[in-house]
Amino acid sequence: MAKRRKEKSFSSFLNNPIDFTLLITILLLLSIGLIMLLSASSPSALAESGDSYSYFSKQLIFAILGILAMLFISKIDYRFYQKFYKHAWWIALILLALVLVVGREINGAKRWIYVTETLSIQPSEVVKFLMILFYAGILMKNRDELGSYTKGFIKHICLVAPIIGLLLLEPHFSSSIVIIGICSIMMITAGCKFWQFLATGSVVGIPAIVGLILLEPYRLQRVVTFLDPWKDATGDGWQVIQSLYAIGSRRIIWSRTRRK
Repeated sequence: MAKRRKEKSFSSFLNNPIDFTLLITILLLLSIGLIMLLSASSPSALAESGDSYSYFSKQLIFAILGILAMLFISKIDYRFYQKFYKHAWWIALILLALVLVVGREINGAKRWIYVTETLSIQPSEVVKFLMILFYAGILMKNRDELGSYTKGFIKHICLVAPIIGLLLLEPHFSSSIVIIGICSIMMITAGCKFWQFLATGSVVGIPAIVGLILLEPYRLQRVVTFLDPWKDATGDGWQVIQSLYAIGSRRIIWSRTRRK
């Protein structure tokens, strides 16, 4: 009987359906990313190592490993993760604290933990997944309280506060915004009221973001550069201007195609 159960369990593991729309979308985005990497890095790679495919080859290996890991994880029943949602919060906290202790400082920020000179991990990327896992579990558990401002909004938004605090100590402002956005969308989808986010964000959130931008000169410089990239076209504004050129070129091509 035990053997039959094991066989059935393994069979159901292999036969879990795949969302091919999502799979194809991921593969397309991954392919576009690899092509863009090859296009942008081949001259530098050739000059540095004599192999124009060196950066591309390394990224391709990680892409293949990522696809294999994705296919394996997709076979796991999502309810399995529910058992560990509380652990996810603690693991996220430990990882972010660990990067502050043993992480390598680069350009004034500690965001990476180097296992070797060539192998490193960025805990903030892992934390994004862990927070999705944690909030999925905690919001389902407390779904009857989500309509309340105190027990629904305040209680659950405070759970992300220590995570954001550690990210700001790195500092990693962009990941903080992304994680706040992820958690907020999950809370609204689960049943929290949108007006609670709107009201609290207007009174507390926006002033806090403005304060954090003004607190660090480089953040303020990024905002100024975004608003007027032509002020330093060959320096800080280079990337913004190139993106505008790309969008402009695309519009010209699209306009000419429509005329034909």
